[in-house]
Amino acid sequence: MPAIRRAEATWTGDLMSGTGVVSARSSGAFDELPVSWAARTESADGRTSPEELVAAAHAACFSMALSGALARAGSPPERLEVSAEVTFDKAEAGWRVTRSEMTVHGRVPGMSEEDFRAAADAAKDGCPISQALKGNVELTVEASLEA
Repeated sequence: MPAIRRAEATWTGDLMSGTGVVSARSSGAFDELPVSWAARTESADGRTSPEELVAAAHAACFSMALSGALARAGSPPERLEVSAEVTFDKAEAGWRVTRSEMTVHGRVPGMSEEDFRAAADAAKDGCPISQALKGNVELTVEASLEA
């Protein structure tokens, strides 16, 4: 059975001077987070953006995918710290998301750096959010183990 999640946005005004809010309706995890065009293209100033929400989704999805893969390989992680940086840039065709760069630092007892990097690369290609972005957005991952 498919999992369906719902979020809502309300916008007031024109693109450049207007503002909006976005809310997670399925979980209730956040309500009325402020958004604006300036938060997307200039300084966030306490507002979020679709790109920041994509970065959060990608970091969370990737961490789950990597954790699952490591556990299936017999090396469950003690800890994974994942960050995702999503780039929103103006191209010839207009504004678009161009990159999602992930960085992961892991504590995985008994695993080599080479094996960890290979698992991270596979998770980058395999997590569902990566799959949704693939072909439209450049995806990268930099992985390192704690010593």
